[in-house]
Amino acid sequence: MMQIIHNGETDLTDFVSGAKLSGDSDKFNETLSLTMTATNDGRKQAFKIEEGDTITFKYNGDVRFVGIIFAFDLSSDGSLNVTCYDSNVYLTKSKDSRLFVNKKASDIVRMIAKDFEIPTETIADTGYVIPYLRLSKQSLYDMILKALTITQKQTGKRFFIGNKNGKLTLTEGASNTRYLFSDSNNLLSAQYSRSIEDTKTQAKVIGGPKGKQSIVVVKDEEKRRKYGVLQTIEELDEKASPSQVKQRANQLLIEESEVSEQLSIEALGVIEVKSGTPVYVKNEMTSTNGAYYVTSYSHDFKGGLHTMSLELTRTYELPDIAINEDELKPEEATEG
Repeated sequence: MMQIIHNGETDLTDFVSGAKLSGDSDKFNETLSLTMTATNDGRKQAFKIEEGDTITFKYNGDVRFVGIIFAFDLSSDGSLNVTCYDSNVYLTKSKDSRLFVNKKASDIVRMIAKDFEIPTETIADTGYVIPYLRLSKQSLYDMILKALTITQKQTGKRFFIGNKNGKLTLTEGASNTRYLFSDSNNLLSAQYSRSIEDTKTQAKVIGGPKGKQSIVVVKDEEKRRKYGVLQTIEELDEKASPSQVKQRANQLLIEESEVSEQLSIEALGVIEVKSGTPVYVKNEMTSTNGAYYVTSYSHDFKGGLHTMSLELTRTYELPDIAINEDELKPEEATEG
């Protein structure tokens, strides 16, 4: 059973005809969309809301979302639609220019959250110290994503931004809890696709001092025979050692040799399922019997029924973002 609380004190549940709680791995924030009736008699408003008000969404007595009203539209018949975002949305709404020297990604998250008054909860230690990162006129979202991407490239570890009860979190990897969705049980429908449009079968990395650069090419022989030669290339800076070039080549091939696989399902709702949640699907028609991760989700609550739509993938990655080499190199002093 769902419950909608306005500004921490007023229960508006009886005015709600439908709710949708959604999120995507390409975003740091969740969205709560409410379909409501703002009147008792069809003539006057029974309650008033404003932008910036707080909405708390509870399900079976537990808080599942705390967010801010960013938009609403009200019709003359009393129909009301409300859009709320959790506090992570502020990372996409503000831009800044920053220089980070010898900072971990977790340090960068804390600094940004503090400066922009975004409440935080658990912030995992990302370990790797980024020597230099200069970012100009970029969203806070892009800044954090670049720091996490650099960390992943160096360590292979994936860290993800989330939100718990209105507070930003940073966690390593995905949840260990796996949910099963199967035919004749809780799986309502499934759609499956595969593609090698972006698959690479070999990776070439160049790096080191000019004139003495190391060049490493690594290959996935099995996929080369099956799909042909599909090469990606990356250049490291002049400070890269031969071992670093080799390490990056191996990691790059791992990242880009995967065959794209997408599965969409409709299922009976499980409120704990979010982006990054591991699930297991068993569907005879599409032969998608296996483990997946949720990349986007939409929980729908209407007429006492909770259903959900999920986009799934075999691997759970950070969203793609380009990192300019100049952003990683200190500016050279000029003679004046």
